Amino acid sequence: MEQPDSHDRTQRYPHPFVHELKLTTAQKIRGAVLGAVLFPLRVFLAALFFLIMWPIASLRLAGLSEAERAEPIQGWRRWLLHTPVQFLSRAVFFSLGFLWIRVKGRQAGPKEAPLLAVAPHSSFLDILVLVPAGLPTVVSRSENCSLPVIGALLEFNQALLVSRKDPESRKQCVTQLRERLTSNGRWPQILMYPEGTTTNGTALIKFKPGAFMAGVPVQPVLLRYPNKLDTVRWTWKGTSWVQALWYTTSQLYTNLTVEYLPVYTPSEEEKENPALYAENVQKLMADALGIPATDYVMESRMPVSKLGCVTLPLEPPARDALKLLQQAGVSDMKAVLKLMIDSCHSGQEERVSADQLASLLGLTDRQTATKICTLYSKGEQVDLRQLAVSVAAISGLWTVDSLIHTAFTLFHGGCKGCLSEAELELFFGALVGYPQPHTAELYKEMANRGQPTQDNLQALLTEHATYQRLFPEYLQPGETAAPPSANGGPGSHSTPVQNGTAASRKKAD
Repeated sequence: MEQPDSHDRTQRYPHPFVHELKLTTAQKIRGAVLGAVLFPLRVFLAALFFLIMWPIASLRLAGLSEAERAEPIQGWRRWLLHTPVQFLSRAVFFSLGFLWIRVKGRQAGPKEAPLLAVAPHSSFLDILVLVPAGLPTVVSRSENCSLPVIGALLEFNQALLVSRKDPESRKQCVTQLRERLTSNGRWPQILMYPEGTTTNGTALIKFKPGAFMAGVPVQPVLLRYPNKLDTVRWTWKGTSWVQALWYTTSQLYTNLTVEYLPVYTPSEEEKENPALYAENVQKLMADALGIPATDYVMESRMPVSKLGCVTLPLEPPARDALKLLQQAGVSDMKAVLKLMIDSCHSGQEERVSADQLASLLGLTDRQTATKICTLYSKGEQVDLRQLAVSVAAISGLWTVDSLIHTAFTLFHGGCKGCLSEAELELFFGALVGYPQPHTAELYKEMANRGQPTQDNLQALLTEHATYQRLFPEYLQPGETAAPPSANGGPGSHSTPVQNGTAASRKKAD
């Protein structure tokens, strides 16, 4: 069966964090009929195999002290228990419809490649790769240890456990990871998904450098699901994990191909720079998959892209806010923007409630104001300056000069003629409609050349090789605008920013 064309899928999805399975009427009927029989049967069999595995997995570390558990398992606990758990793990996925696993290439040993980097990460079903890989060690959230069966399997695997909420736990995990990766084969291989979250597979997102900090050789592992229906994927928006499980088990079978690429040995420069090492492995794997390597990441459960020190949400809230205002009957957008900015200059409260926003803009439907507020914050309040500037930036009604001047005057809290570090953070947060916690480095860089005055900021945004891409590539009206990507892929262009309206810039492109 043919795999869907990656270019076509990239066109259908605005970014790699959206996957919506499109079914024809015939496919829906067929899925409902088969699913009514196969789903309960397959889930029952998978649960049964998990239950059989539970006591076997629990035996591996039974009766061992904490010191003994901290060492790699040897002897009968390894050779006697490893094979049945691997067999039962395969039985779980066989029962879910993964009847065959095609393996391409040769898996390296733990001395040759202590780390297996798997991508693209598409679904919770990707853990199937552990079976043909011989059950290598994984990294998991410590909270998973309390789950029935899963906790026993993590113990069996001697998984590295980390609590994302505890900084000390993260440090300890990094230390243990480095120790195991540099153990010269004493510990089993470690398998990681360097993307850190699931995507729709149309592009590789930025690899997290943590797995590459030890500077050891890595073997890239590619996962492909060459099926007519792409039922497996589950990501930020679209098909839910329940739907993914239903659609997958409703198929007669699901194909998976695991491909081992040659071992990648880092250079001395890459050993000193884990981010560079991760980026080069990402590009290598993307080339092998025939998809773009992007700088997209998931930050605070929001898909974003990086442009220098600026964080760009892949779905700009200002674009949705603009649509909501237009749907609410706002015809003179320029007048509304001026009204909001004048209100900010008048000394009124910067944060307004949904009721205040509805009253200010003359919205008859309070629900519209509430939706706009939730685009920018978790509550029913919004920073009016951020709303006004971000919508103005995306509307195409303002020149670049006017926009920078307006944003500067709104966030310039004193009379010194330049922005403080905190004000610079707010300035960029308003332009893109998203909090900017990483602008300290940019402020320091600007301070070395001169204070961030309005002229310096304008020069930065219109002349700097990185930041001049902000306006023509991201802050432009229209459905097709996408965040710029340093490594190519969706949203990658080379058009320089021009003075004038964003609408005229887009037309010139």
